[in-house]
Amino acid sequence: MNELITDVKNLEIETLKNLKNSKAHNTLRAYQADFRDFSAFCAKNGLNSLPSEPKIIAIYLTHLSSFSKYSTLKRRLASIKVIHKLKGHYIDTKHPIITENLMGIKRKMGVKQTAKKPLLINDLKSIVKVINEEKNNFKRLQNKALLLIGFSGGFRRSELVSIEYDDLDFVTEGVKIIVRRSKTDQTGLGMTKAIPYFDNKNYCPVTSLKTWINFSKINNGKIFNISDKTVALTIKKYALLAGLDHNRYAGHSLRSGFATSTAETGADERSIMAMTGHKTTQMVRRYIQESNLFKNNALNKISNE
Repeated sequence: MNELITDVKNLEIETLKNLKNSKAHNTLRAYQADFRDFSAFCAKNGLNSLPSEPKIIAIYLTHLSSFSKYSTLKRRLASIKVIHKLKGHYIDTKHPIITENLMGIKRKMGVKQTAKKPLLINDLKSIVKVINEEKNNFKRLQNKALLLIGFSGGFRRSELVSIEYDDLDFVTEGVKIIVRRSKTDQTGLGMTKAIPYFDNKNYCPVTSLKTWINFSKINNGKIFNISDKTVALTIKKYALLAGLDHNRYAGHSLRSGFATSTAETGADERSIMAMTGHKTTQMVRRYIQESNLFKNNALNKISNE
């Protein structure tokens, strides 16, 4: 009997490990950070955070709506649901008191969110020009490779900082980079991004990456030993120095810049998705639509007369 109880306990422990492993480390960490905020709100107001109930969650979302974006509310709700599930509790996040409250908040706040600006080709070139003037060799070579690879591969910043030496395969055409896990690949199937050599070596991501590796003498481990937050800070730093509005850029600007820029040159949905790893066309079509605002503008013929 005792052996049976021990076996069940071991199975429970293993099951909890499996549940945690079902999410990428960065994703789980984000869920936990969101839930800590919810727990702090509940503790301050004498409410139960785990297990909680729809009414409490609805009140929390109303609280958040006074100073947060609507997308933040949706993410916090998802985090609360996931943490409850991991801890063995059920919470109905589709309860009318939550969904109706969100609809009311959405109407009040407005659907349109202030999106961060994509880092387009000309802006990227301006930033590279500033980086080239960096006197510190380490910073110049690392940051140039970081931003050119990040842009050319359509990387999420978490993917970019996770690239390891063994993930690289330099071939005649350029470099193949294995992405072992990403936001939309929770099972770790992985994908390979192929980045070709550019004719202009000053903006060539492959050449810059090789130069950085040779300079830093990296032969194992991470290529860019930095945090994902540093990616955003690096973009903002050099955008400011280049005379751009640095507040409009973030870590995602490299990825959205790639998608928008390649769409402008005529790349189709599948080609863009093959590089970015998007699983649906919804977001990619938004980038394509953005790139076509002036290209297919109804006023083009009038403005040329």
